[in-house]
Amino acid sequence: MAKDLFNRYIWLVDTIYRTKKITFEEINERWKRTDMSGGEDLPLRTFHNHRKAIEEMFDINIECNKRGGYYYYIENVEEMERGGVRSWLLNTFAVNNLINESHHLKHHILFEENPSGREYLSPIIESIRDLTTVELTYQGYNRESAYTFEFCPYCVKVFRQRWYVVGLSLYYNEIRTYALDRIKGLSFGENHYEIPQSFDPQEYFTNSFGIIVDKEVNAETITIRATGNERKYLKALPLHHSQQEIAEGDNYIDFCYFLCPTLDFRQELFSRMAEIEVLSPQWLRQQMVTDLKRIQEIYSGLTMGVTDNTDSNIVE
Repeated sequence: MAKDLFNRYIWLVDTIYRTKKITFEEINERWKRTDMSGGEDLPLRTFHNHRKAIEEMFDINIECNKRGGYYYYIENVEEMERGGVRSWLLNTFAVNNLINESHHLKHHILFEENPSGREYLSPIIESIRDLTTVELTYQGYNRESAYTFEFCPYCVKVFRQRWYVVGLSLYYNEIRTYALDRIKGLSFGENHYEIPQSFDPQEYFTNSFGIIVDKEVNAETITIRATGNERKYLKALPLHHSQQEIAEGDNYIDFCYFLCPTLDFRQELFSRMAEIEVLSPQWLRQQMVTDLKRIQEIYSGLTMGVTDNTDSNIVE
């Protein structure tokens, strides 16, 4: 019953959000076309009860414009469109409802694999909610065996189909990032902790491309030139929130960023090297040349035997 109600709430929010404004009669007509309705009308009283529940659960206000036809609309739609957990949840469940309503089309809807490590996501979120430590048994890629330690989760983040948890590792006595798919076991500890007021998850990653935060790598201005289709892709999907267009030619656009050029960002640039040129800083431009030479030597039958793990605080 609770699941059905939740799906109803998601359906209602998604319906009003996509239409921008809609009358109750139009909502009811759409409702009757869903499997949830069983072909029956949506009672007006039930609709208003759903509105109230949605406001309490998601802090989303469904208001009515009584002038011009009693149209319903989402009052704080700008906040929803800024992203974050609420937007992610609504999008996820809205798509799920759509698929359920169109189950005969399931073979025509293809998805990427879900983020890994999901089985540990709920207990970690519970730990953040209750401010109770967890005992993690963890085995990074660079360790031959797992080890167990007490951990204070501060936030979770998904990046490139992997879930990560960020928090205070009492093993190292510093903030660390752990991949959930490398966790071998988790149990709740007996100690409580406080998340420092100075820790802001959004701010913590503001100068990061992805998940790496390295105190040894300072943020700086990086300028690249994108040509061909790559310039269109970057306009549509920026690499980082600091991205700005600073120049444009017949077949190129120059973009600048302010971030920490850690390993994951350099790898991203390298993967797009066919249509991206690093203009500055000079050291990063030279690093791209060095990486390219390394690849050329590998494919010419030579091996360098060089790895780069110097700027990652992620325990892999």
